[in-house]
Amino acid sequence: MTSSQSEIGTTGPEARAGRKEWIALGVLLLPVLLVSMDLTVLYFAIPAISEDLRPSSSQQLWMIDIYGFVLAGVLLTMGALGDRIGRRRLLLIGAAVFGIGSLLAAYANSPEMVISARAFQGIGGATLMPSTLALIRNLFHDQTQRRTALAVWSTGMAAGAALGPVVSGALLAGFWWGSVFLINVPVMVLLLVAAPFLLPEFKDAAAGKFDLVSAALSLAVILPVVYGFKKIAVDGFTVPYVIAIVVGLAIIPVFLRRQRTSTDPMIDISLFRNRAFGASVTVNMLACFTLVGYSLFSTQYMQSVLGMSALKSALWTIPGTVAVGAVVPVATVLVRTIRPAVIIASGFGLATVALLMLTQVPEKDGLVLILIGIIALAVGLTPVLTLVTELVVGQVPPERAGTASALLQTCQELGGALGVAVLGSIGATAYRNSSALDDPAGVPADALDQARETIGGALAAAGRLPGEAGGHLVDAARAAFTTEVHAASIAGAVVMAGAAVVALVGLRSVQQDNAKATEPAADEAAPAQTSKAGAQETGTGLA
Repeated sequence: MTSSQSEIGTTGPEARAGRKEWIALGVLLLPVLLVSMDLTVLYFAIPAISEDLRPSSSQQLWMIDIYGFVLAGVLLTMGALGDRIGRRRLLLIGAAVFGIGSLLAAYANSPEMVISARAFQGIGGATLMPSTLALIRNLFHDQTQRRTALAVWSTGMAAGAALGPVVSGALLAGFWWGSVFLINVPVMVLLLVAAPFLLPEFKDAAAGKFDLVSAALSLAVILPVVYGFKKIAVDGFTVPYVIAIVVGLAIIPVFLRRQRTSTDPMIDISLFRNRAFGASVTVNMLACFTLVGYSLFSTQYMQSVLGMSALKSALWTIPGTVAVGAVVPVATVLVRTIRPAVIIASGFGLATVALLMLTQVPEKDGLVLILIGIIALAVGLTPVLTLVTELVVGQVPPERAGTASALLQTCQELGGALGVAVLGSIGATAYRNSSALDDPAGVPADALDQARETIGGALAAAGRLPGEAGGHLVDAARAAFTTEVHAASIAGAVVMAGAAVVALVGLRSVQQDNAKATEPAADEAAPAQTSKAGAQETGTGLA
């Protein structure tokens, strides 16, 4: 069966999906929710794990970081593998790996076992995410329906990340810490049972052999860069982390040369000849830069400045998730009559306004303003991510959807890591240099030195001080962190304003909603066409 003939019983690239395809989308949401939840699920579990397993500070950091680190590193490899062995098959393999990793993490009896299990979950997550996007590309050929399906997918991603801390806190209130991992297992079992009946198989019969050299080079690029940025965000700019980033970036030309010369490349770099494709990937990275990078400040502000518990601050993020769920479908409707470039640039414009608003967050009683700001930021950027995802996935032939999806998500991970590192560094500099920490009354020099490192260190030092000195240090640290929030907001606003310009210029050739909207302009080189061998769909379900 060729790429022009769908297994679902229709015969054109614009054939509309039916009831079974929408049920299949519901199945694909299961891994999306869990993979995004597991990025944040340890927020509450770490104290309980630390009390039980006694990890070192380094081991504790790796428990948190290894999942996202591994996930980002192998996304490209798994996307290319799915195009060759079949996206449904890769999805099922990923579900099994993710479930096994979750089971191992739930019953881990040592820090090393938790770290290994989280790495195993990361590998599983990297197989699940590009598979879900690629299968949506294969299930929904009609552009309007595909945009709606991707809107649901994006809402599921946002909901999973927001619900992670809430679910974690709720489970830990009644069960042991392993329950935050064990909850994944029955969902993965359900996916393994339902997917063979509801999802079609799809793979590229002309993809050729899997290029192990390209896979190794992609790891050599991504892992050092992600590692460097993640560590800089925690420890600041140090030589080893900068060297790691430089090494990763230096391998990029080697990787690209391999893609140009290989008979079976991992990535078809001719896709980037289409200006809209390159611009879509760029604005996607910029959106994640701010959305992920700024979440660090809003969470810390609510907990450290306003004094909320982690669970309470997590619960206050739910209105933002609800707002995102409402606005994403609106964007998919508006794009039928308004150019995507205008909608995407408007989203960045709203994000810019939200960040400028957050420069006015006060030291006290700032809950209403911080909530309005972060909700407006999410409402502006989540539709951007949804429409950009459709532009990237929709512009490539179906047989390349797996690799394109993995490329998009790798850029999201890199953008998020870069945002945390850059905005975190700007904020940390503003915090250390804040005049509020110059000379709080009654605070000894050693406590003040500790307070200048982080607000967490300041609050810990304040707890050891007698009398009013501790209160003075708390007030000073909260004022300094508010300055940090303001500095990060200004930096983020500048990036968002620039992203709006990139969207207007780079995406101007993309038309509003119709089947030809994502074709490149006449003066732009189109991606390489599908080979005569075509893509092959096999398997059961939806027949």
